[in-house]
Amino acid sequence: MKKPAVLVTSLAAVFAATLLTTPALADDFPSAITVSGEASVSAAPDLAQIDAGVANDAKTAKEASDANNAAMGKVLLALKGAGIAEKDYQTSRLSLQPQYGQNKSTGASPVVGFRASNRVTVKIRDVTKVAGIIDTLVGAGANDIGNISFEVTQASKLLDDAREQAVADARRKAEIYAKATGVTLGAPLSVSEGGAPVPLFKARMATPQMAPAAVAPGEETLSVTVNVSWAIKPKEQ
Repeated sequence: MKKPAVLVTSLAAVFAATLLTTPALADDFPSAITVSGEASVSAAPDLAQIDAGVANDAKTAKEASDANNAAMGKVLLALKGAGIAEKDYQTSRLSLQPQYGQNKSTGASPVVGFRASNRVTVKIRDVTKVAGIIDTLVGAGANDIGNISFEVTQASKLLDDAREQAVADARRKAEIYAKATGVTLGAPLSVSEGGAPVPLFKARMATPQMAPAAVAPGEETLSVTVNVSWAIKPKEQ
């Protein structure tokens, strides 16, 4: 049994479909037009995420580790005091590494000390408090803050209107191709969403300095793509 041909959104396909309107090739007339529709929506982020850490140097591993534990303890207490729930901050990196010097006479690299570091990832569910949280972290002793990102947590729900617009965009394109090839557009045969809807970008900023932090969450643009196949038939004369 011969499989029906499918017309796709390309100039080559349009040209081929035009040729198929001749009586000699009527049996191979395409049965569908497949197009992609796109739409987007802008939304203000409702979640921020910060990486914050402390690093300490000392002559021995124990001294560096003890100093680092004490420093991170102050940072965690500051987060709790700022109203951040314990579930919203998590250790993301913990390390203790030797530091090497240079002996110019022998060329050796002896261990001259140790560096202990500890980082946490913090979720902030009220983006208006981001600048204040940063200042709190710095004041508590955090000396490595950065990789700040903003997200829209209900992206899929916010895209519901965009999905309808994307289907309308697909119909618009299909009607153009139907008119160009002399066919009539019928009912949709299949609809699929092209991948998970994700932000086109995520706002990020560099590590803040000791001055009060200035943070601009801005907006994120969410995009969705749908693939739709439309039934077609020869236009009645």
